[in-house]
Amino acid sequence: MTFDSWLEERLRALDQAGLLRRDDGARPGVWLDASSNDYLGFARTVSRATPEGTAGAGASRLIFGTHPEHLALEQALAEWVHAPAALLFSSGYAANVGLLGALAQPGQVILSDALNHASIVDGCRLSRAEVRVTPHRDLSALRAQLAQAQQPAIVVTESYFSMDGDSPDLPELAELCERSAAFLVVDEAHALGVYGPNGAGLCAAQGVRPDALVGTLGKAVGAQGAFVAGSTRLRAWLWNRARSFVFSTAPSPALAALTLQQLDRTRAADRERERLSHLAAALREALQSRGLRTLPESHGPIVPVLPPDAQGAARAERALTEAGILARAIRPPTVPPGTERLRLTAHADWAETDPERIAETIAQAWR
Repeated sequence: MTFDSWLEERLRALDQAGLLRRDDGARPGVWLDASSNDYLGFARTVSRATPEGTAGAGASRLIFGTHPEHLALEQALAEWVHAPAALLFSSGYAANVGLLGALAQPGQVILSDALNHASIVDGCRLSRAEVRVTPHRDLSALRAQLAQAQQPAIVVTESYFSMDGDSPDLPELAELCERSAAFLVVDEAHALGVYGPNGAGLCAAQGVRPDALVGTLGKAVGAQGAFVAGSTRLRAWLWNRARSFVFSTAPSPALAALTLQQLDRTRAADRERERLSHLAAALREALQSRGLRTLPESHGPIVPVLPPDAQGAARAERALTEAGILARAIRPPTVPPGTERLRLTAHADWAETDPERIAETIAQAWR
């Protein structure tokens, strides 16, 4: 058997299971975006002229890759989320893998929410710690696990879950960690720019200060990359021990300067955040008025819609595509088998009529 024929067999098995994802290429023409994480619509535009700065950093940050643009962006990010310091990473995946791999030690316990992102799951695995998966948003189960765990345990959660569009009780979670002498890690990837004062996220909105906060810059900020924010000691430790940071070429200085512009724009985007909230509510109302089910605990711009049957999500995706609307059917392994859904995301730059248009297209596909 050749290498390609071996891969062909595995691809065919995915296709037969209805799980094969194909590269559709770039989307030409004008589309209504109900799929991306560009919640404020900032990724499609640039706030000002392209900034000056070299295209490449030239090396990793530890060798010769630190430029003034990196430090300026890190300072602004730390101020944004009310932390003493921040450290840039190339992506949210690299940030979570690097953070958890650097923090946890063999034998230490990590308590991870069952619906945490794949980057958190992989970071837990690479840490060589003892990983215990707790039921989604179940504080009672977490409390029981903390009572049994050797301290200090690490509790890791998202503040706004990307597939279900729901959130944990962050103040109660933080209090539980404090009482148990556990460390709290919160991934704010989908909340930054959308919630909180100046878009600083759900932790800022609810007065929670996690030990480590992960944020991404490719969603509401409309740029690229990610960061970890926390104490100056946390930054120093990650500088030395986060492998995805230490062994990666630093982000482009020109991109860092552009991201700083996008960050300023995001912090000032109260009008866009208000409109995003309005349109997300209108989308839920339009769906529910047609008898379409959304996850009851979901809120904000992420709107999971539950199909009437196993193939319903894919059927709705095709109907939306034919109508010029971008949305994705979410299937395993992104979500557990039996929990397929159509994941819609509202955007601040939609027209007032777009929620009705989207809901009616889905309803027709499922009649």
